[in-house]
Amino acid sequence: MTVKCLPKKPMQSRPPIPAMTQEDEQRADALIACARDFGQRGWTPATSGNYSVRLDDGSFLITRSGGDKRRLDRAGLMRLDAAGNAIDPGRSSAEAGLHVQIYREYPEVRAVLHVHSPHATVASRQYEAAGALRFRNYELLKAFEGVIGHDVEIELPVVANEQDIDRLAATIRPRLGQQGTAPGYLIAGHGAYAWGRSVADAARHMEALDFLIQCELTDTR
Repeated sequence: MTVKCLPKKPMQSRPPIPAMTQEDEQRADALIACARDFGQRGWTPATSGNYSVRLDDGSFLITRSGGDKRRLDRAGLMRLDAAGNAIDPGRSSAEAGLHVQIYREYPEVRAVLHVHSPHATVASRQYEAAGALRFRNYELLKAFEGVIGHDVEIELPVVANEQDIDRLAATIRPRLGQQGTAPGYLIAGHGAYAWGRSVADAARHMEALDFLIQCELTDTR
């Protein structure tokens, strides 16, 4: 009996992954420095928190799942494409979908930071029912991009926590891009997200948010 061998289907090759540019390398190093700084502040205890930075080709580096962000290095970062699919081997942060959502909503954003600072975590529980914190007449509001004076009101959304990231993203979506909102939000019992046009911008926004949250929690008026 003659056995006919069927021709093998050609394997579909993935397009080559663009190498990181020198600017991308600098962004990665800035993200690592930011993570270590925030870790020293006690904002990412145990393995909490996640960070990402968008690269020139539209992909992004994000922290791997389960790593100690206080000791972050290049090995603790992995590359995902713009849709959140893994390019590097390994398992990324479970909340990568929230980073993808922010990058899609804000094309200008280059970095997304998430911390579990005590002030943000406590405030996220206390203001969950209200759905937002509102900051008024603080000089530090000028730390947010586009704010040029203190005589304004900025809203920081607060959303309920949800283990299903797609459902959590759906809850967050209506709160993004609204006039007068901060470049960030709180997830109840879970901490704060902030973003910016660079790692430095995102870090400034996170630091300002944490300060303003602390002011609201300790205001005894």
